[in-house]
Amino acid sequence: MALKKYKPTTPGQRFKIISAFDDITTGKPEKSLLAGKKSTGGRNNEGRMTIRNVGGGHKQKYRIIDFKRDKEGIPAKVKTIEYDPNRTARIALLFYADGEKRYIVAPHGLKVGQELVSGKGVAPEVGNTMYLSEVPFGTIIHNIELRPGQGAKMARSAGSYAQLTTREGKFAIIKLPSGETRMILQTCKATIGMVSNIDHSLEKSGKAGRSRWLGRRPRVRGVAMNPVDHPMGGGEGRASGGHPRSRKGLPAKGYRTRAKKKASNKYIIEKRKK
Repeated sequence: MALKKYKPTTPGQRFKIISAFDDITTGKPEKSLLAGKKSTGGRNNEGRMTIRNVGGGHKQKYRIIDFKRDKEGIPAKVKTIEYDPNRTARIALLFYADGEKRYIVAPHGLKVGQELVSGKGVAPEVGNTMYLSEVPFGTIIHNIELRPGQGAKMARSAGSYAQLTTREGKFAIIKLPSGETRMILQTCKATIGMVSNIDHSLEKSGKAGRSRWLGRRPRVRGVAMNPVDHPMGGGEGRASGGHPRSRKGLPAKGYRTRAKKKASNKYIIEKRKK
């Protein structure tokens, strides 16, 4: 992955750092795997704004991604590596031996022409999907299921990965990107390798307009509002706003919002880092 830095020919170009897109092999998506995507503008079914700072943005089509990898034992060839406007990672188009086509989240280092396979007795190579019971200790994994057959839920964004540390009974113990260590059933699947587009976090848009292209409207700071609009609003002059809070009054910066009696707490061995 390479980043592209621009010469400051305009104010918008001065701090602009974006992906060079040199890993992408085609600009045309597979039509049979596209679906319509409606823009909500942050409004609900009654037309009322329920999410602020959302609106506009470029028109997008949704790419149907195979998060289950349930075509076990059937080899597939990587046909293309593509850009997906709906996620930070790149996606890969697979042509299966039986003629079916599917998109997957592309792992880092995946090349066109490479052969992938999922299921039992599979080699732990980049892009292959395996059961956690067969993944070697210390292996870097992504696209991890939480329940068998549910489809990947964890470590799906650009550059993220988890690590299988050990196994106990019917559980595999995994260290997640947040620093949390957690137990997951060994009958769940995971994909070998880390997610592609690892330099995504280093990108800088350079101008406000690029945020608007992504459908993000300007966000007003709570401190700049009036007391009626935000708990941190008001005050004479440039008041700092007191204790940091959300618009609804929940404390920010350190306040734990996870339920103490949440059912899945028993599977967490070590909580995420503060």
